[in-house]
Amino acid sequence: MLNSQVAKEVIDYALLRGADFAELFVDKQTFETFGMKSSEINDIQTGINFGIGVRLFYGTKVLYGYTNSTNKDDLIEIVKSLSAKDLRDPMTTLNSFDYTKYDDRHPVIQGLLDNISLEQKLPFLLELDKQTRSISDKIEQVTAGVSQYLQQIEIFNSEGLHTSDMRNYSRIRATAIAKDGSVQDTGSYSPGAMMGWNFIQAMDPKMISEQIAQEALVKLKAEACPAGEMPVVIDNGFGGVIFHEACGHLLETTSVAKKASVFHDKLGEMIASSVVSAVDDGTLENHWGSINIDDEGMPSKKTQLIKDGKLTSFMVDKLGAMKTGYERTGSGRRESYKYAPTSRMRNTYIEAGDSSLEQMISSVDKGLYCKKMGGGSVSPGTGEFNFAAQECYLIENGKISTPVKGATLIGSGPQSLKEISMVGNNLDFAAGVCGSVSGGVFVTVGQPAIKVDNILVGGGK
Repeated sequence: MLNSQVAKEVIDYALLRGADFAELFVDKQTFETFGMKSSEINDIQTGINFGIGVRLFYGTKVLYGYTNSTNKDDLIEIVKSLSAKDLRDPMTTLNSFDYTKYDDRHPVIQGLLDNISLEQKLPFLLELDKQTRSISDKIEQVTAGVSQYLQQIEIFNSEGLHTSDMRNYSRIRATAIAKDGSVQDTGSYSPGAMMGWNFIQAMDPKMISEQIAQEALVKLKAEACPAGEMPVVIDNGFGGVIFHEACGHLLETTSVAKKASVFHDKLGEMIASSVVSAVDDGTLENHWGSINIDDEGMPSKKTQLIKDGKLTSFMVDKLGAMKTGYERTGSGRRESYKYAPTSRMRNTYIEAGDSSLEQMISSVDKGLYCKKMGGGSVSPGTGEFNFAAQECYLIENGKISTPVKGATLIGSGPQSLKEISMVGNNLDFAAGVCGSVSGGVFVTVGQPAIKVDNILVGGGK
């Protein structure tokens, strides 16, 4: 996408101005989205975004700028502007570019460039709408949308790196709204993968419709959740959002290097119950948060964060490695050319254990079963969280009983890790978008069901 001779001359110029390191990140993003509401296709959008990010290091000071131009003079002008206050004699010279093509761990068919027409895609949403509305006359509205996305990147840097990658993604979002008198509630489903249209095509609209309709109808008749401290069983998949938000961010060198994380000095120590092991893995085939290489050009890898309760690693980008001395983990990520990369999560999850969901439920005399989690808020640095539960049931005498709504889980990620006494054998994953200082990146959260022995539940009574 960028002429290598242009890249060489721009990087040479940056080094002549005294930069220790220079990098060009070339980024082309192509997208197609279409949506449905009130049984009609109501929104179709396509587009292309293109730009080049320029990053310079002076020691551990990072300077960043970007442009939509591939013109050498425009790129040199950015370098000149960025380095104006740090100008010094040359400290290093450019190694010759050595193009490296890494293996594609995530083969894609029917990607965005494979010309699958909208006429072939749109009937899927209309069938989903039809199936959902047929389940109950209480289903008042159905909305759904599909997005396909292709990111093509090329990276040049002063260490001689020249590499590229292509990333295809597909995701569907579906919501059913149920209404009974003045009471209204929703059910939703939003999986995604590093795959093409075949990911959507392989789904059964009837399965999706039953899932979103059932959730909406169950919540419609749910009672107010009681409040107080109690044992809670959190089911698999998107339940992992709590670990991601309340603990995962604390293990990124973005916060560790600044000592803004409570875990910054806990490497090698027990930070969780011995039944907890957790991973951040960018290599899982075709998962939503997977990457072949990170946005600094390093091959992705599996990083064991916690093993049997002990903190074993952080997620480390180039700058994080320079500041902390820890080995890079292929975790440098960014939303687009408009952002400098920082250490970010990929597919982050608690690993499967030995317990069944049934064993966990039967071990609770009085507590809460959170079948599906929602969003929430987290305090940076401490991991204190407040998360809404989307679909919940009381546990009474070791059995799932009444559906309840309005439940909020309140606690601290570091403390909750120590309260986990059982980990299930039903590991599952869910797609999401994580926002941080380098923008919004595609991530997977995941976990098996877990039992937290004691957590504060906010409710409606």
